[in-house]
Amino acid sequence: EPALPALGGVVMELDDCAFPLLHGVVPTADLNEGFKDVNWALLVGSVPRKAGMERKDLLNINGKIFIGQGQAIEKNAASDVRVLVVGNPCNTNCLIAQNNARGIPADRWFAMTRLDENRAKSQLAAKAGVQVSAVTNTVIWGNHSSTQFPDFFHAKINGRPATEVISDHDWLKGEFISTVQQRGAAIIKARGASSAASAANAVVDTVRSLTTPTPEGDWTSVCVVSDGTYGIEKGIVSGFPIRTDGQKWEIVQGLSVNEFAQGKIDTTINELKEERDAVAELLPTA
Repeated sequence: EPALPALGGVVMELDDCAFPLLHGVVPTADLNEGFKDVNWALLVGSVPRKAGMERKDLLNINGKIFIGQGQAIEKNAASDVRVLVVGNPCNTNCLIAQNNARGIPADRWFAMTRLDENRAKSQLAAKAGVQVSAVTNTVIWGNHSSTQFPDFFHAKINGRPATEVISDHDWLKGEFISTVQQRGAAIIKARGASSAASAANAVVDTVRSLTTPTPEGDWTSVCVVSDGTYGIEKGIVSGFPIRTDGQKWEIVQGLSVNEFAQGKIDTTINELKEERDAVAELLPTA
């Protein structure tokens, strides 16, 4: 309720953009009204991370919000609803909402890691001296956090392996990974607030990628409910390489994972397990 006046300002800005596909906006603080008949639910609302705050600090603050949202989506949304969780910690917030709306199939739930993918592509492109559009097949494994693993081993630059185009493998294994992992914190330090425009852009990218066929030979990174693929524990919401025909998606199978990559993946999956265990009381057991 206290945010409704500010929400009114957002509505005015949306009106002023004169988007040809925007037919109307319903500002509300009522979850049942807000999720009524929606086909896509974009859950961007959460207490933002501030300087010096770890993502784990947000778990208990935001977790209860996503119980109510999950229940309201199950009760009110369209039968074909798909849900993208953006508010952080988005993987575990998605896990909480999904487990409180078990009438909605697990393959309809997503958490955003496209921002990390875009950051990784940008760093690889800058290092190689090419346009970002030249970078494909980037994978973000695990959590949307500082433990995520931006996998450069399968990335391609103008169709060639990134490890061939970029000869500085120490940079790839060191500065590249840490820059992508810490980019959110760097932005908070620089502007005093968390990512806004780049995150909003990544939301649009995610929905577009899930609703249009994936280009031949490429994939995109999305956090989905694990089915046990690549040894990642079933039920955890983790980043995977995904392909879609615009309707149904699937995890890309058969990618090689070397010892270095496996170590990084294990670290981020262990964090996801810790987060899950920390919010166990928010996850229905039946």
